[in-house]
Amino acid sequence: MAGTEVMWWQKYGTLAQMAQATVALLGFIAILFQINEIRSGNRASTARQIYLGYTELAFKNPEFSAPDYERIKASPPSEQTRYESFVSYFLYACEEALAVFASRPEWRASCDYDVQRHLPFLCEKTKSDPRFLGTYNPNTQSWIRTSMQQAGVVAPGCQLKKS
Repeated sequence: MAGTEVMWWQKYGTLAQMAQATVALLGFIAILFQINEIRSGNRASTARQIYLGYTELAFKNPEFSAPDYERIKASPPSEQTRYESFVSYFLYACEEALAVFASRPEWRASCDYDVQRHLPFLCEKTKSDPRFLGTYNPNTQSWIRTSMQQAGVVAPGCQLKKS
């Protein structure tokens, strides 16, 4: 077979084999996109459920959703622990919502609105136990510190400005 020239594509298989490999590769890429969309949808659904859980908790505990922090500080330790858990759940709900819905400003506005009520507690907690904020991701830590700074809630007083 001297003189028979091999075409470049024949080195890699027949045209049908290359087409089949291309279709398989495109199918694999499509599956990766679908998995990513499913994962995003699940994460959004989970974030909504967590935030709805916080909303239900706030409805059942209005003394914590609109707190009189001075009264809470003077209450028994079990009440203080319940309030701390309430605020922790709120921060976790916002952490999830803000991570998933970063491009939707209404979620940020909702969390910003609610966090204002808890800034004196967060200020005192950060002062007494600096590790507390470390249990949240860096974005949440920054959001809380910025919120305290904008509201003028600083140690040692940790009081909201009267408007």
